[in-house]
This record gives sequence, structure tokens and C-alpha cells, in this order.
Amino acid sequence: MERTIATLLRAGVMLSAAVVLSGGVWYLATSGSAVPAWGKFRGAAWGVHSMGGMSGPEQVILLGLLILIATPIARVVFSLAAFVLERDRDYVVITLAVLAILLYSIGTAWL
Repeated sequence: MERTIATLLRAGVMLSAAVVLSGGVWYLATSGSAVPAWGKFRGAAWGVHSMGGMSGPEQVILLGLLILIATPIARVVFSLAAFVLERDRDYVVITLAVLAILLYSIGTAWL
């Protein structure tokens, strides 16, 4: 179980890095020579619902960051499934609490 979880985390981080890197290369290829408009303030985008206003490279970079955020959540879900299969009730309860806290914190961040 530990090896599978380690592989899951490693694969998630590597996939995230590859997606962010490809978005960064695409961004630099299309907008790298543009002069920044220092006189204009552009507010930060909030959440997934703001992806419509972003350029293609920015969307790819955000997707990579979302994959990075989803990686530890996938680890908790996988651990929960493993503990259910092992019928370890104590760890199932603890893992459910951790998953609830993670989902609550992510859910309230988008409100």
C-alpha cells in the first residue's frame, strides 16, 4: 500500500510539473516578448470559474496547479479505500475526517 501511495504522489507531482511547464513554455512563446503594462492593475483570478477570461497558456498552468492540489486529495481517497478493504475502522474514521476537512477547506476557498 505504501509503495502504491508513493507512486500515486510521485506521478501526480510529475504530471502537474509537466503540465505547468508546458503551459509556461507556451506562455513564453506567445507572450514572452510583450512589455508589461505597469500602469494598469489586473486583479488576480479566483477559482476555476475565472478560466474563461484567461488565455490558453494561463488555463494550462492553472490546470497543472489544480492537478497538484488534487494529488494529496487522491492520496487520502486511496488510503480510505485501502483502510475500508482492510476493515480498519479506526483509520477509516480518521481518514474520513481528514477528507472532510480537505474538502471543506477547498470548498470554502471558492466561495
